[in-house]
Amino acid sequence: MDSPGRSAARFYNSSDKMYILKTLTSDEVEQMHALLKEYHPYVVSRHGKTLLPQYLAMYRLTVESMETYCVVMRNVFSTFLQIHKKYDLKGSTVDREASVRELEKDLPTLKDNDFVKDGTKIYIGEEAKQQLMETLTADVEFLMRLNLMDYSLLLGIHDIEKAEQEGEMHNESEDDVIEEEDDECTGVPTPPDSPLTAARERAASNGAINPDVEIYAIEGNENAPQREIYFMALIDVLTHYGVKKQAAKAAKTVKYGSNADGISTVEPDQYGRRFLEFMNQAIV
Repeated sequence: MDSPGRSAARFYNSSDKMYILKTLTSDEVEQMHALLKEYHPYVVSRHGKTLLPQYLAMYRLTVESMETYCVVMRNVFSTFLQIHKKYDLKGSTVDREASVRELEKDLPTLKDNDFVKDGTKIYIGEEAKQQLMETLTADVEFLMRLNLMDYSLLLGIHDIEKAEQEGEMHNESEDDVIEEEDDECTGVPTPPDSPLTAARERAASNGAINPDVEIYAIEGNENAPQREIYFMALIDVLTHYGVKKQAAKAAKTVKYGSNADGISTVEPDQYGRRFLEFMNQAIV
């Protein structure tokens, strides 16, 4: 997969698209070990009700004396529904728009200023918003307590009407159908006992999401201006606010002056409060 951020991390999809593999830096490995001591008890106390990354395993691969660390996580996005728009949201405004190079991609990773400029909102209704903000607040307070910052909310939007139109266009061409079948999962068959198999069967029958598989999915409110399904989770939660980040904040404060309040590199408490305020305005 293309890396959505500025880091040199590499991303890989599993063949059934259920899992993401991400390479880690040595600093992230150290932070992961520190995080896990608090992460597991927190997830248990929340009964799994969290938008934190669902970490499943971490590996060290050694090839010709070169070591590479990688972590396995549940994929935030749908395994069978197409994502039509994608955002990485931090709640900050300085340098928070997709680059020209990023915009050239088929599915660019847009950012906060793009989100505001597009007039995008997450239409899930008041009750679902209250539940989502409760979960986000608990997660952010957990990250603040561990002195972590620079995380993002990864948001993927599935446009139901657009998908239906695209489906009708594909059905009109047998060639498209054959091509799609040949390309599915890069030629690797999905195991019969994979959760993805049940998800696709359900999708084929009624088009609904399977909450056992699409664990980060929230359906749009029936009164929303457009029919959408949202996929949301917190990502990049391994950045500790230490000496390096303090120095980066000082440099950015000098560079941006009066606009420094909008930089992403700030103390965890300020970062968390600003993040929650942005999300509270984005969700309706």
